[in-house]
Amino acid sequence: MKKHFITLTLIALSFTAFSQVKNEHAIGARIGGGNTFGSQISYQYGISNYNRLEVDLGFNSNNDGNGFNLSGVYQWVWAIESGFNWYAGPAATLGSWSYKSKYDGSGDSGAYLGIGGQIGAEYNFDEVPINISLDTMPQFGFGPTNQTFNMGLSLGIRYVF
Repeated sequence: MKKHFITLTLIALSFTAFSQVKNEHAIGARIGGGNTFGSQISYQYGISNYNRLEVDLGFNSNNDGNGFNLSGVYQWVWAIESGFNWYAGPAATLGSWSYKSKYDGSGDSGAYLGIGGQIGAEYNFDEVPINISLDTMPQFGFGPTNQTFNMGLSLGIRYVF
């Protein structure tokens, strides 16, 4: 009986692991929190039924400084149920920032590189071409100006075409 249960469990998991996901193109926004860059324009390019590329571009500007952040992610996508998927993959980030204090005029600037990954879940609506997701992209920063660990949650809303 125990062998039958293990066999059935492995068969069920294999169907889940290899079920196809319709990966199309999608464009929208990732709205982030935590110690990540913040909101970004997001584009997903479907490579096959099992993987895709995601590129996220963010700009940050305020009274004290500005910067940009460009991230690229290779994602494997697995179907959970109809329209509901989860995904994971490696990520890399390139960015630049500058800062100037409005109080004493001091400032600094720099560039950075980040290496990490992304993991999340998404839902694709059948009625409308909209995709919503919740994910995290933990990364380690490299370079002379950014040697930190960054992580935060992001809500993604994309138009699928």
